[in-house]
Amino acid sequence: MNDHLHNPKLDEHPGSNTEKDPADWVSGDDPMTGAQASYLTTLCEEAGEDLPSEGLSKAEASQRIDALKAKLGRN
Repeated sequence: MNDHLHNPKLDEHPGSNTEKDPADWVSGDDPMTGAQASYLTTLCEEAGEDLPSEGLSKAEASQRIDALKAKLGRN
């Protein structure tokens, strides 16, 4: 048994787990959320692209949002 467990909160420069590839999301295959659908619709309209299909997964919606934000020059 290890008496000294590593506590990442005590690391001087802890790695970030806030950004994870959508392909690795546990819930990535779930249907996109209402918030994703709304934001994606807004971005599609601003970019002059086709509106999102209703069958997108959370991961697919996130990837499309990121692509549209890049196209529009947003962070």
